[in-house]
Amino acid sequence: MCAPTQGSNAIEPFIEIHGVAAPFPQANVDTDVIMPKQFLKGITREGLAKGLFYDLRFDGFGNARADFILNHPAYQNPAILIVGPNFGCGSSREHAVWGLRQFGVRCLVGTSFASIFQDNCFSNGLLPIALPADQVARLQSLCSNPAHNRLTVDLLNHCIIAVQGMSMSFECDALRRDDLLNGRDAIASTLQLASAIRQFEQAHWAENPWLEPVRW
Repeated sequence: MCAPTQGSNAIEPFIEIHGVAAPFPQANVDTDVIMPKQFLKGITREGLAKGLFYDLRFDGFGNARADFILNHPAYQNPAILIVGPNFGCGSSREHAVWGLRQFGVRCLVGTSFASIFQDNCFSNGLLPIALPADQVARLQSLCSNPAHNRLTVDLLNHCIIAVQGMSMSFECDALRRDDLLNGRDAIASTLQLASAIRQFEQAHWAENPWLEPVRW
């Protein structure tokens, strides 16, 4: 496995994962449902796993709702969620993605994702995979059976493999894929071009010396 980029902008590389996949087919699940507003008060990212889908996972007294998929014994610690269309719509809060990652989710499979939410996923090492509706429905149906609820997601080879041997290919933007494979966020990705950036700065200042910052 590739080592993550060193420094504060490293994320956990995503190469291949194997784990429990939970079907969550509701459409238009917004970020307020994923991470309710009362969990946005902290000044750090800690403790957001508790808030994930809080109003769906728990009743008004804080008791776990037995009918919610993630409270079912067979779907504990899911690595993958098979979600409904337009997942992550609403506000742009990045806390929703942080909560998913802290909960252990590494991959989302659905037909479509809200654009800002999708960007936040890639920036935090969470892979959103868009597939045609019929393929998503097949995965949701398969994973609804606890005996068949484990999937392998292979980013290196662009495929999802089910326990029964079913395989589906998916596409991922080449730059995003490379960043995920190597554990880079947007800053770490940009820093790969640090030498070229410095060369541009020096040439720009040489042509426009009045713009060069004063060094004391």
